[in-house]
Amino acid sequence: MSKITNKPHLIFWLSIPLIMLSGFLSSIENLVINKYDTYYVFSLTDLNILISILFVIFGLGYWIMLKTNRKLSKWLNLTHIALTFGGILLIWFLSQFYRESIVEFDFNENLTLAIYSLAFIAVAGQIIFPINIISGLIKNKTSG
Repeated sequence: MSKITNKPHLIFWLSIPLIMLSGFLSSIENLVINKYDTYYVFSLTDLNILISILFVIFGLGYWIMLKTNRKLSKWLNLTHIALTFGGILLIWFLSQFYRESIVEFDFNENLTLAIYSLAFIAVAGQIIFPINIISGLIKNKTSG
């Protein structure tokens, strides 16, 4: 646990190959979001590339703070990592429960609400990253 909170850039950078592999293996699948009469269609490959770019930015931010000997909050590091990876894993896990039968419409509707809520929490939790970086820049340098 200490390794994760002291060097959070490692978990972000090491997960990028897995995300890219997942994107290339699901290249024919699309993510469709229906909002009233409008459909938003995203390629899962493009979505995984976007997530990988964000993880590069997160890892780079954490790595720069480590190399400049700036002290980051371990609690904020752990919260950011848990919301990011926990949110992604829970969304993937819940998406496996979609049912095809029209009789199960209410079940899918509630499942969609749960997935959207988790996605909102995970995305809103990304505000922790700039807060942690800014507070690390404001604090004094670490000793040693």
